[in-house]
Amino acid sequence: MTLILTNDDSINAPGIAALREAVRGLSEKAIVVAPQTPLSGCGHQVTTHHPIAVEKRSETEYAVGGMPADCTRLALYHLCPEVTWVLSGINAGGNMGVDRYISGTIAAVREAAFHGIPGIAISHYLDRQKIIDWQLAARWTADILAKLMQHPPEPYCFWNVNLPHLDVGSPEPQVVFCELSNEPLPLNYRIEGDNVHYIGDYQQRDRTPGTDVDVCFSGNIAVTKIRLC
Repeated sequence: MTLILTNDDSINAPGIAALREAVRGLSEKAIVVAPQTPLSGCGHQVTTHHPIAVEKRSETEYAVGGMPADCTRLALYHLCPEVTWVLSGINAGGNMGVDRYISGTIAAVREAAFHGIPGIAISHYLDRQKIIDWQLAARWTADILAKLMQHPPEPYCFWNVNLPHLDVGSPEPQVVFCELSNEPLPLNYRIEGDNVHYIGDYQQRDRTPGTDVDVCFSGNIAVTKIRLC
């Protein structure tokens, strides 16, 4: 089984190191193909009108001067054509509900689904009053990947996972399969002359019971299945 690991936080981010740790017992062949620089919120952009730099750092690690979706494309058609799964994350910040249209983390596995390769996006909700415990996140991720990889999604679908940000000593979170929220993000702006600054509060999102936002904000691991259409 060959796994491609990518993200939108960059190849140097702690989240992708945690993802490598999470898959250590799942596959002997995990290849990192990730952006050189942070690209959070880049959506499903791709590079077609100028060259893409590819830095081979080792036999299993490539830093790409492009978008997360570019990383998946290059992995599938240039660097490692025999791919079993594409895994993206662990993102430092949630990717729930309508985030799916904005997130580069999700775009990487959506691109895989376009090409018939199953994928899982993993994100960690971020309470900015706390520090992410990446070792704990890796353990949770290893457990959920072991479960989900036994149940590949049907064609043109992929899994989206959001880990909660718990207080130290909290009970272990439950894995909850749930629906995506379709409510918009909170919008608010601060005006300074001719400039506006987005100051929406992510934690004030709609929490309709049973949606991924409510499940994750309630301290559990939200798992959703996303269809391409």
